[in-house]
Amino acid sequence: MAKAIMIQGTGSGAGKSVIVAGLCRIFRNMGIKVAPFKSQNMALNSFITKEGGEIGRATAFQAEAAGIEPVNDMNPVLLKATGEAGCQVILNGSVYATLKAHEYYEIKDRV
Repeated sequence: MAKAIMIQGTGSGAGKSVIVAGLCRIFRNMGIKVAPFKSQNMALNSFITKEGGEIGRATAFQAEAAGIEPVNDMNPVLLKATGEAGCQVILNGSVYATLKAHEYYEIKDRV
């Protein structure tokens, strides 16, 4: 089984994405194969993978630091804000639906 490291922070803007990108590059330079993973990401912008799917830009940046191609599996749930209380839900790179926050919480255990 592969070893894993989890980076946690107190909230948005804490620096988690930058730390992960740095660790990806350090491990790559040490000859260790590494890949970023963010199960759910909320972002305004996205990166289009070669598969044609959308993932968070930070995850794509981390993949680049790791020396690997960004793929949909690295960020299976991407939430793109659409207004004050809603978001576009991207599942495995593809648009699933545009939902209000309460609607997403009702379905999140199924997606």
